[in-house]
Amino acid sequence: MSGVVYIVDDDDAVRDSLDVLLRMRGYRTRPYATGAAFLDAVETDVPGCIILDLRMPAPDGLEVLKRLRGRGIDLPIVVLTAHGDAASARAAFKGGAFEFLEKPLDDAALVAAIEAATRAGTAAYALRQRRAELQRRLARLTAREHEVLLHVLAGRHNREIAAVLDISPRTVEVYKTKLLDKLQVDRLPALIRVALEAGLTDDTGAHKGNP
Repeated sequence: MSGVVYIVDDDDAVRDSLDVLLRMRGYRTRPYATGAAFLDAVETDVPGCIILDLRMPAPDGLEVLKRLRGRGIDLPIVVLTAHGDAASARAAFKGGAFEFLEKPLDDAALVAAIEAATRAGTAAYALRQRRAELQRRLARLTAREHEVLLHVLAGRHNREIAAVLDISPRTVEVYKTKLLDKLQVDRLPALIRVALEAGLTDDTGAHKGNP
C-alpha cells in the first residue's frame, strides 16, 4: 500500500485493533495515543491519511484538525467518534475532515473509507510533488524569460511581445526556445500547460524589463 496511515485515538483497545486490522491489509501504520504526540511527530509532506478520534484529552480531534490545517498539512482525515451527531459531523467536515464514522466501527466501512482517503492522499501528494518540480524549473528562468512566458500565457504573438518588450520577433522566438528547454517541454501548448500547473497565471504581471 502507498503512504502511511496515522492512527490517533486515546482508547488503547480501539487504537490497537485498528493498527492490527490495517496492517493485516498491507497498510503502514503509525499509532498515537494523544493528539499532542501525533502533532509532534506528523510529517508535513507525505502520502497517506489520518484516522482521528474526535473526543480525546486536549487537544481534541477538532483542535488537531485546526492545527493541521494551520500548518498546511492536508492529509485526508477520517474522523471517528462514539458520540456522533449532526453538530459533530458538521464541525468535523467544516474543519476539513474527509470522512466521519461512528463507533462501534464497521470494518468494511472503515476499510473502504481508508482506501478512499489513501487514494486521495496519494493523488494530492503526487500533485504537490509535480507542482514543486515545475516551480523548480520556473525558478531557473531569467527575469526576461519569465516576462516572455507571461506574455505567452496572455496569448500574445511574437510581434506583440516584441513590441511590448522593444525587442525583435526573432529574439522573442529565441526566448521561447530557451523556455521550452528550461521547462523540459517540446511544444508551446505543453509550455503553457506546465506554467499553469506550476501556478503561474497571465495576470501575474508582465512588465517591461531588462534582457
